[in-house]
Amino acid sequence: MALLDSKGRLFGKFSILDLGALVVIGLVLFGIFFYPGTSGSVAQVGVVTKPVEVDVIVRGLSVRTPEALIQEFQESQTTNIVIRNQPYGSVTVKSVERLERPVIIPQPDGSAKALEDPREQSRFSLDMLMTLTGNAQITDSGVVLGNSKLKIGTPVELEGFTYNFNGSVIEVRVPE
Repeated sequence: MALLDSKGRLFGKFSILDLGALVVIGLVLFGIFFYPGTSGSVAQVGVVTKPVEVDVIVRGLSVRTPEALIQEFQESQTTNIVIRNQPYGSVTVKSVERLERPVIIPQPDGSAKALEDPREQSRFSLDMLMTLTGNAQITDSGVVLGNSKLKIGTPVELEGFTYNFNGSVIEVRVPE
């Protein structure tokens, strides 16, 4: 009996291509179940987790009653944060400060004064500085909140029951 017959079958029963496919499938299954690779990230080894404070500035937020929104932050003291389109979860709102946006008015003597904006629509525009706190990983490359690095200029999205708006990180502090 010949090893291969005229149709390319091994011992007249098995096709060489079928056997090759079975070997490849077996190797793939072996690789998946017996050699899964590393679990977890190497970057998390030896990482220190500390509380951090993050200052976020929000400019030009359109809101009907700015005082009510600021009061909501002060009462709830938490908000959900999304960093670079990656949801992190809840952080604590340490403080909220309304920032005034004055208008420069030239005076007859050539000087200029910063006065409150007299336009009606300025009542519905809110600028504020928020200080958020949470626990973050401190790595060699900076502060990591969730899986996202948090640095000055990082856009963040704040979300709650009645609001969803964007801000920008202007300071990251790691209290000692």
